[in-house]
Amino acid sequence: MPSESSYGQGHAESVVRSQHWRTVDNSAAYLAPELLPGRSVLDVGCGPGTITVDIARRVAPGEVLGIDLSEAVLEQARAHAEREGVSNVRFERADITASEVAGRFDIVHAHQVLLHLTEPVEALRHMLALAKPGGVVAARDTDYAAAFWWPADSRLDRWLEVYRAVAHGNGSEPDAGRRLLAWAHAAGARDVQPSASIWCHSTPEGRAWWGGMWADRILDSKIAEQAVAGGYASAEDLREISEAWRAWAADPDGWFSIPHGEILCRVAETG
Repeated sequence: MPSESSYGQGHAESVVRSQHWRTVDNSAAYLAPELLPGRSVLDVGCGPGTITVDIARRVAPGEVLGIDLSEAVLEQARAHAEREGVSNVRFERADITASEVAGRFDIVHAHQVLLHLTEPVEALRHMLALAKPGGVVAARDTDYAAAFWWPADSRLDRWLEVYRAVAHGNGSEPDAGRRLLAWAHAAGARDVQPSASIWCHSTPEGRAWWGGMWADRILDSKIAEQAVAGGYASAEDLREISEAWRAWAADPDGWFSIPHGEILCRVAETG
């Protein structure tokens, strides 16, 4: 089983902070029509569990299992479920590619997971194998190369260059969104519904959250460590990028959007 350290983003506070914001409405709306009461769900790479708990509310009394490699974020997920009073969800440390998950599920879901993996097609194969006949495999991933913002700032251009270089240096694909359909086909899925959606962080609150998160993340996370160690950026480069994010967040005209690819793979009925 890969260790927690194999996750290229790491679990610095600034990384996990970005994950706490996520819900079905803002990160899995394409899946919402499938989240019917009584359905069982496996949430792969669940992180701190905000999407997972939201899913559990919608499918209750159906059972939901969230898996992740980090026990620390799983503890956060369990605490979140308890605070929200959601009891039809549990969280376990497991690796999707190591066949450590028992059972079959009506829905197998992964949000912002495949772009961090060195073998995303293999992960999709395992997800398809864990879906019941007639079930659904769902994935949504960012496409970093298609991100765009205003005002223009060469330091933010450098941010994107460094981020993508670090990801590619880890053997993962930061522009996963556009590749999801091809990956699903390569994994053996035959009935695939592709779609796309977008995050837009342009309100004063959205800028403060997104810009502040990246200003911290580019200085204190595995991304920062790998950027310097891999020769993709100097410490001074990262400080300038951090300053650019804070300047962008403070600008009343600041605007940032990033698209995501989505797939719904329907598993054939048997017989």
